[in-house]
Amino acid sequence: MATEEELFANIDALLEEEPQLPPPAERARLREAAGITQARLATALKSTVQTVKNYENGRSEPKPPRLEAYQRLLRGWAAKYPAPGTPAAAPAAPAVPQPEVPETFTGPAIPEPQTETAAPVQAPATPERPARPAARPAATSRRPAAKKAAAPATDPRFPHGPLAVLDGDGSAYGTDGIMLDCPATTVVELVEWTLRESGLGAPKLNRYGKDSDPLIVLTAAAAVKLGLPERLEGHEQRRSLRLPEDHPVVKQVAKAKWQLTQRGFGPWARIYRKAQGRDRQCVQLAILSWDALDERSWPGVAEMEPADIARVLGVYAQRVITPRGSTAVSGLELMTALRPPTKPERDEETGNWVSSYNPGSLGTEPMDPAPPEATPEHPVVVQSGWTGGFLNEEAYQWVRSVDLLSDEECLRPFAVGLDLNTAFLAAAARLVVGLSAPDHFHNVKFNPKIPGSWLVDLSGIELDPRLPSPFTPDGSRPTGPAWYQTHTVAYAQELGYDVHPIEAYLRRETGAYLDPWHDRLKNAYVDTLADLGVTKDLDDRAFLAAMEQHKQVDPALAAVLSAIKATVKGGVGKLRERPQGKHYKDGERWPALERPTWRPDIRAAVISKARVNMHRKLNNMAKMTGLYPLAVLSDCVVYPSPGASPLDFLPYAASGKPQPGGFRLGPTPGLAKLEGVQEMAWAVDLMEKGLNPARHIKGGDAVLDEGE
Repeated sequence: MATEEELFANIDALLEEEPQLPPPAERARLREAAGITQARLATALKSTVQTVKNYENGRSEPKPPRLEAYQRLLRGWAAKYPAPGTPAAAPAAPAVPQPEVPETFTGPAIPEPQTETAAPVQAPATPERPARPAARPAATSRRPAAKKAAAPATDPRFPHGPLAVLDGDGSAYGTDGIMLDCPATTVVELVEWTLRESGLGAPKLNRYGKDSDPLIVLTAAAAVKLGLPERLEGHEQRRSLRLPEDHPVVKQVAKAKWQLTQRGFGPWARIYRKAQGRDRQCVQLAILSWDALDERSWPGVAEMEPADIARVLGVYAQRVITPRGSTAVSGLELMTALRPPTKPERDEETGNWVSSYNPGSLGTEPMDPAPPEATPEHPVVVQSGWTGGFLNEEAYQWVRSVDLLSDEECLRPFAVGLDLNTAFLAAAARLVVGLSAPDHFHNVKFNPKIPGSWLVDLSGIELDPRLPSPFTPDGSRPTGPAWYQTHTVAYAQELGYDVHPIEAYLRRETGAYLDPWHDRLKNAYVDTLADLGVTKDLDDRAFLAAMEQHKQVDPALAAVLSAIKATVKGGVGKLRERPQGKHYKDGERWPALERPTWRPDIRAAVISKARVNMHRKLNNMAKMTGLYPLAVLSDCVVYPSPGASPLDFLPYAASGKPQPGGFRLGPTPGLAKLEGVQEMAWAVDLMEKGLNPARHIKGGDAVLDEGE
C-alpha cells in the first residue's frame, strides 16, 4: 500500500506540471465574453497586442510566469461565461481536486488538429449501406495516455474519418477499424458515393482554411474493377505518368461534368466540380499499383493489407494532413492549410463579406525572387542577364582530409555516426522569413534580424581546418565575395568577425511563417516515436536501446514516422521545385512558379540555419572534448570513437547529465540518435578514396528532395 509521503509526492508532481490552456478559439471567445479588448489584456499581462493575437490564433503559447497568470484569468472567465450549451459549473468545495482542463474547454468553436488517436466511430448501419467491423481492427497505441486536453468529438460531417482504402470486392477500409460497403463500379460512381454517402473527410486545420477533401486509396484489384489499368507504364518519369485523354475513364469523368486538375489522371488524381456556395466537391484518389506511395517515404506500406494501409494513412492524416500526393506535396500543402492566404473581412462600405489577405501568410499571388535567390533557368535570371552569382545555401557534404587525421584518431577502433532528428524541422522553429517582395540595397549595414540575401566577403575568416567551414556546403573556405542568407552572415558575426555587406536583397515584411508547420510536424514526430516506445523520459542508454528496436515494435507506425520525416525534407525542398520535362527551355516559366509557395529564399533560410546549428554543435564538441568529425552529410556526423556507442565519446557532466551545447541524445527534433557504427579503418579507407563515410552510414538518405 502506498505511503502518505508517496501519495503527497505524486500530488505535488501533478501540481508542478505545466498548466493546460484551452484552444485558441476558446481563449478569444472568453475574452470577448468578458468585454475585454486585446490591448487591455496585453497591458494586464505586460505584453503586446500582437502577442495576445498570437495566443488567440494559435501562433504562439505563453511561457512562465505569464502562462500561469493567463491560465488563472481564463479559468475565472470560464466559470463566468461557459460555452453555449454548457451549464455553469457549481462552486466546487475547496477539498475537491480540480480537473486538469475545465469542461468548458473541451468543445472549441473551431476543430483543432489532434495528436491523439480518436475513439473508433462505427458507420451507421442502413439497409442500403451496412457498416461492419473490419476483419483486421486497428492496433491500439502502446503509449500511455498523455496528460493533454480532452479531444473534441469527431466532426459530425465526417463520421468515418479522412480516408478509406477500397479493395476489389467493394470493401472500403477506413480508420479506427471501420469498413463500409462501396457499390461503385465506375470512377464517377465512386466519386459521387464518396461525397454523398461515405461520411469521409476532415475538418480544416485553421479557422480560415478549408476542410480536407476525402481520400480514396485504390488497391490494384479496385483499380481494375473501376476500368483502370493495373499498372501505369510509359517512357515519361514516374511523376509525369498519367492516363491519355482518350482513355475511357477520362472520357467518362468529363461526360459526367467532373474535372481533373492539370496533372491529369495519374497516381494521385483529383476529381472535382466548381464549389457551389461554401460546399467543396472534390475527391482525391491514390492508386497503389501506380506507385502512389513511394517506397522511400512509405516503406512497406503499399504491400500491406488494406486495413493496415488505412491505419497507416489514417494516423498520418490525423497527425499531419490527409495526403494530397507525395510527402513533398503534402508538406507544402500543410504549410498553406495552417497559414491560409486569405480570410473573410467585412467591407465597411457595402457591409458584405469579402476575401482579404491573411496576415502572416504568403498571400494568393506568386512572387518572383531576387536574382541571386533564383535558379539559373529562372526567367528573372535569363531575361535580366544576371551574372552576379547565386545563393549556395545547401546541406553539408564534407569529409575531412586524411592528412588532418591525428595518430590518436587513427588508432581509435570505431567510427560512429550521429544523426540529428529532423534537423531541418528544428531549424524551422521560430524562423523569421520574408513575406514581401525583395528590395535591393547597396553598401547596407548588416542586420541579423532582417531576412534576405547578402553579398559579403567571408574568405578572410580563419577557422580550424579540422572542422568544415560553416559558410559553404562542401566545407571549403570561401574564396571571395559570395551571396549568403542572413543566418550564415549572422553566424560569422557570432564567431567574432566583422562583416561588411557589399550588396543585399532584403524584405521589409517578415514573420515566422513556418511556426505552425513546425509545431504540428514536431508533435506528430514526437508522438509517433512515443507510440513506438521512444519517449522523452528515457535516459541515454535506454533511448539508444529503444531506438534500436522501434521499427520492430510496430511496422505500421514506423512507416508513419518515415513519412513524417519525408514530409519535412520534401516540403522544404519543394519550396524551390525545379522545372521538369525534357521539353523545358531556360527562361520559360514552369508550373511551380505560379504558386505563392515557390519561395527559394525560405528554403535557403531553413538550410542555412540548419547548417549553422550543425557547425555550432561541432565547434562546441571540439571545445568540450577535443573531438573533430571525420565527415558530415546533411544532418549526419561521423566521429572516431573508442567504443561502438555514442556514450563512449559524448560529453557528460560529473552529475551524469549531458553537457549543453554539444550533441545530445533524445527523440526531440534537433537532438541526436545513433545512425551507424563501422570500423575506423573502413572510414579512413573511404576518406582516402574521396568518399564520405556519412553517406555510407546513412545508406543514401535523400537530402531535401525537391519533391514530385
